[in-house]
Amino acid sequence: MIPMPALLEIAGPTTEPGFGVWLVATIVKMIIVFTLYMLGAALFTLAERKISAWMQDRHGPNRVGKGWLQPIADGVKNFVKEETYPDAANLPLFILAPMLSFIPALVTWAVIPFAAPWGSRWGIIEMVLAPMPVGFLFILALSSVGIYGIVIAGWASNNKYALLGSIRSSAQMVSYEIAMGMSTIPVLLLAGNVSMSKIVNQQAFETWNVLNLTVAFFIFLIAAFAETNRLPFDLPEAESELITGYHTEYSAMKFSLFFIAEYCNMLTASALMATLFFGGWDIPFTLWDNVAPHTGLKTLLTLGAFTTKTLFFVFFFMWIRWTLPRFRYDQLMSLGWKFLLPLALGYIVAVSGTVVTLDALGFARGSVPFHTGLILLNLAAVVILFNIVDRGRLISPAFSRLNTRDLDKLRAVSAPHRAPRVPESGD
Repeated sequence: MIPMPALLEIAGPTTEPGFGVWLVATIVKMIIVFTLYMLGAALFTLAERKISAWMQDRHGPNRVGKGWLQPIADGVKNFVKEETYPDAANLPLFILAPMLSFIPALVTWAVIPFAAPWGSRWGIIEMVLAPMPVGFLFILALSSVGIYGIVIAGWASNNKYALLGSIRSSAQMVSYEIAMGMSTIPVLLLAGNVSMSKIVNQQAFETWNVLNLTVAFFIFLIAAFAETNRLPFDLPEAESELITGYHTEYSAMKFSLFFIAEYCNMLTASALMATLFFGGWDIPFTLWDNVAPHTGLKTLLTLGAFTTKTLFFVFFFMWIRWTLPRFRYDQLMSLGWKFLLPLALGYIVAVSGTVVTLDALGFARGSVPFHTGLILLNLAAVVILFNIVDRGRLISPAFSRLNTRDLDKLRAVSAPHRAPRVPESGD
């Protein structure tokens, strides 16, 4: 395996574009990326309906333009629909809440690299809107702001169901955001940087993090479902319990902004999983896309690889929604605080200890022995976690605290009070 410094030398010197070229390129990228981002969020509503219909053996939307124009029809309906405001609502905050929920979901995408850089005749154009050196910290900070929109929506509506939904959401976000942040620390330990582009390059020249850090990916995946309020973690909405939760009093486009924010968050979480654990835009089994010359063909192919990985996780979000039942609230809190958080802390200690040991033994970062040691640790952690510690008892939503003896006692007590069975005519 060629070490990272040698590969960076192969890549050759990079030329920075002038300010005018940088400004024009940034504006063009903003227009294209955010337009596709919003169109994707709209089309995901159609994809969710089609995927659920496919799983339930039915057709789904097929009337308006054979189903393809259904998102446009929904958008037109929401634009022309009458806006309603509760009498006792705090109107300024009631109006502000959907925007506070939507804007962070949209802006978070700005620091995620979506393709290999393009070596234009004016200089190297980075395929990321804002190549910040602290991009990962920016994502963690900004994604936390979205909860304010949900909490304000529940409080400003002056509705008990909306308030309960917002309180649930805030507790859920606090519980799982800690585990999500902890799960990414092993990624930063291996990359040695908090820049998203550096994290992608480290995986491209070495090994995808999902092989070295499977447990961290597992924690991040569960926390991503909880952060996006998707099943089985949709307790803040819980239609059967809280009507529709924090957006019960909303209508028209304000109501739609919450759903658009949910799908934008789902897309951003999918892109983060692809970037942090699956190499981002890296094409597997080749280094051709990571070294100079940085041609337009490489940019297009790596964009296709990144899109494929991201869309797979979007499909996975939808697949889980129509497969698993909703957690009880005590199960949701127990999973976050009693399982994921201790697991994330223990995994950080294990990975840190292994890295320090391998460094002390003289194995270079990125070498085969170094990654072999991490993979062996990872396999041991997966076996202990899923086959010895858990075995379906901790993670399963159907798990009950009652043991067999207590359950038999309850059945014996309730048996005399059961209504006698009425014989049917065929008996």
